[in-house]
Amino acid sequence: MLTKPHISEPAQDLSSEYPPAASFTASELDYGNSGVTPTAVVRNIDFIIYPGALLLDLAGPIQVFELANRQIAPGQEVYRITIRSVSGGLVRTSSGVEVNSVPIDRAAKTDTLIVAGGFGVHKAAEDVTLITWLAKQKESARRICSVCTGAFALASAGLLDHRQVVTHWRYCDLLQEQYPSTMVIADAIYLHDDQIWTSAGVTTGIDLALALIEEDYGRRMAMDISRELVVFLKRSGGQMQYSVPLRLQMEGDGSLDSLYSWIQANLNEDLSVEALAAKAGMSPRTFARVFSRQTGRTPAKTVELLRLETARRLLEESSISLKEIAVRCGFLEEDRMRRSFLRSLGISPQTYRARFG
Repeated sequence: MLTKPHISEPAQDLSSEYPPAASFTASELDYGNSGVTPTAVVRNIDFIIYPGALLLDLAGPIQVFELANRQIAPGQEVYRITIRSVSGGLVRTSSGVEVNSVPIDRAAKTDTLIVAGGFGVHKAAEDVTLITWLAKQKESARRICSVCTGAFALASAGLLDHRQVVTHWRYCDLLQEQYPSTMVIADAIYLHDDQIWTSAGVTTGIDLALALIEEDYGRRMAMDISRELVVFLKRSGGQMQYSVPLRLQMEGDGSLDSLYSWIQANLNEDLSVEALAAKAGMSPRTFARVFSRQTGRTPAKTVELLRLETARRLLEESSISLKEIAVRCGFLEEDRMRRSFLRSLGISPQTYRARFG
């Protein structure tokens, strides 16, 4: 456990209400004259719940912040955690466990606001009192976040307009349909777009909380906390929340599962519609129609997604050259792989490796 984090920058003026985020800066931890006991800047972290909220969406991130308090400044509150609801009092979560809360109208200055997801979120998104209050927080909160389907409440408050956002994979299409001004990126673990942070399904609330702590106190502290949580891997925000093969199996009726497996194992082969149709024992026209009906996309687009996912994994886990990765994944040419990355992810393979490798 870290009792005295390394100070990597000279002392800064503590008068700023929200000090700049950096790794263990003196603006975050002031050791004073003794050089032993740190005085930490306290940030108010407000969790918003409602009837039917998912308990893990709340408990997971809270535990991350609680461990941060122990790691960063033992005996002090670096993060002051409060659970809030519209009326306060006991709120029944979807599991039946009741959680005590404070009314939102008693909220002090909020640094970071986190809305939990859950089966009751759609009703909560219609609660005028809650949505009006959420919309006002844009003026004062440093960060406004959602876990899982909590994004629907933020969207209802107009906070996700023209933002890149994510939610639980099962509800990405619904979020985009109900709130067309949002830009839903279905593959992400979490996304950060200016003041707004959104995360994918359920356990990604832990990833989100670790990312928030990394922004405040640096990567080393976030990694220390992830080890305390026995998190196997601190996942990066741009990584997929589920695999393309799994998505294909869930979308179809099972008749093409063996073909999907074959494609995955033969990405550097000829994967044209004609070749895949022959493998499936259909005419190209019939195959294209059946494939599109089951997956909602063309065979060519699906092949590109499978190649892209494998390339991403190789960039994350190996030191293989970009040229070799392009060949192995069936892009054949490095420039062709680069165009696919830019088209689908908005970044180049080089940038992806630097960020997630």
